Amino acid sequence: MKGNTGKPRAGAVRKKGKGQKVGTGGHGRKSLEGKGPTPKAEERSYHVAGKRKAAQERLAATAGGRGAKPAQRAGQPRGASGAARRSKAGDESEIVTGRNSVVEALRAYIPASTLYLASRVEMDDRVKEALKIATHRGIPILEVMRPELDRLAGEGGVHQGLALKVPPYEYAHPIELLDEVLARDETPLFIALDGITDPRNLGAIIRSTAAFGGHGVIVPQRRSVGVTAAAWKTSAGAAARTPVAMAPNLTQTLKALKDRGVFVLGLDGGGDVSLPGLSWADRPIVVVVGSEGKGLSRLVTETCDAIVSIPIEAATESLNAGIAASVTLYEISKLRAEQ
Repeated sequence: MKGNTGKPRAGAVRKKGKGQKVGTGGHGRKSLEGKGPTPKAEERSYHVAGKRKAAQERLAATAGGRGAKPAQRAGQPRGASGAARRSKAGDESEIVTGRNSVVEALRAYIPASTLYLASRVEMDDRVKEALKIATHRGIPILEVMRPELDRLAGEGGVHQGLALKVPPYEYAHPIELLDEVLARDETPLFIALDGITDPRNLGAIIRSTAAFGGHGVIVPQRRSVGVTAAAWKTSAGAAARTPVAMAPNLTQTLKALKDRGVFVLGLDGGGDVSLPGLSWADRPIVVVVGSEGKGLSRLVTETCDAIVSIPIEAATESLNAGIAASVTLYEISKLRAEQ
């Protein structure tokens, strides 16, 4: 047959190199050895966690040594210095929107990573102050079109031409927060939330706590709202100066506070004690507010020293959690002022 000369084809001949043996055992050995254990996420420069760590280190180096008080250094929101903190698992960076909220966050040395400025924004005093602080701290300033700011603010968000990107909120520890207040020789007044899931309610409660002399807000780690951008916005910047503590277990935390002499008051429409003329206003107090629908949980109710009700018209079934907290804080602050 043509082409079949009985000689082996050149392409079928296995060439033997020096010292090599016939076979395939060592051809891909190096590729099978691997590159060692996978580095942690924050140690990989291309990973989101690695970029976040590098940014925080740069910001910490920029903020340190520029006249900031220890309680106001990067990573330590005002009002909760020295406390053990941690962020809720899974939280990512947040966008704080609105001129008041952005300026308050910058004043409190929140470790921001980017300041967003709308193109051709009206330059009032708040915008000028935000730019001044950001420039002094070395925070990158990006001028963007308003549609981009609308996207960052999210649906229904009002940015007023200014937005700030901040890392996840760092929560104080409830007991350490109590120790800080006692160290200042003040009578503690806290608000604890039981089952509150609306960030706007949390923001309103933080704002009321700051307005009526409260020392902090306590939120459970589970089944509860955290300090998000929406809460920042509703608080009108009060979240920058009013610490929020996280309780791994609200019932156990309330019991620990009781052991330290704090009186636990629960708010409920069917309470045995009426709010006006509250006789325990001069004591260390934590007021527990439940959700508008379900109210206080059973275990929390059993832990309270007293259940207090706010007198309202019969036609109104209940008060919003934020309003109920505000009324209670006002009454306690008024009674304390009279004593």
